[in-house]
Amino acid sequence: MKDFIILDYDGTIHDTMKIYKKAFLEAYGWLVKEGRAKRREFDDSQISRWLGFNSREMWNTFMPDLEEEYKEKASSMVGASMAAQVENGEAVLYPGAEETLKKLKEDGNHLIFLSNCKEKYRDVHRRCFGLDRFFDDFYCCESYNFIPKEEIIPHIMREHPGNYLAAGDRKSDYLAAKKNGIPFIACLYGFGSREEYEDAQGFAGEVGQLPKLVSVLKTVKNS
Repeated sequence: MKDFIILDYDGTIHDTMKIYKKAFLEAYGWLVKEGRAKRREFDDSQISRWLGFNSREMWNTFMPDLEEEYKEKASSMVGASMAAQVENGEAVLYPGAEETLKKLKEDGNHLIFLSNCKEKYRDVHRRCFGLDRFFDDFYCCESYNFIPKEEIIPHIMREHPGNYLAAGDRKSDYLAAKKNGIPFIACLYGFGSREEYEDAQGFAGEVGQLPKLVSVLKTVKNS
């Protein structure tokens, strides 16, 4: 039976703040000019807290009273800016991420990309970083009308029968794994906090620790 690892992308493989901060501030600045938001300053923690949310969740939580047309326009602006930055070579993976993905593959694992992103965002990263070298399949929430990851995972497991582990940096990743009975590795170097997944089966302080943690969990699971 094949061994699969469901990997979150932003905050797990990709250091998203390198491109998200600029995109977020551009969209918020536009809302200020349109008279739909008050001028204010944001620190990095106030911006990064939204990473891991899908775009609908983010805007409905951040600015619940904002008219839908402005939420959609701001969301589109963020997505377009981030995609353009990837195309311009401004996006970066975490140090050692490519080596980690290669090692996971060499160890006999099949990698599944699962992100709360839009299809265009997935595709530009897939092309610019050559992600097909590592991942067997790609899933994003827009393809499933922005349903939670926990509801997408059953589709993945039906399409790819096998043994599963998962890794990610936010509570949504942890809950998605837990509700589907999948052991979970929390990526502490990402954008979540330890309290979001305090009873995870493994904790990675950097991306390079994932192969060893996966090996340990597979041994425990098969013992």
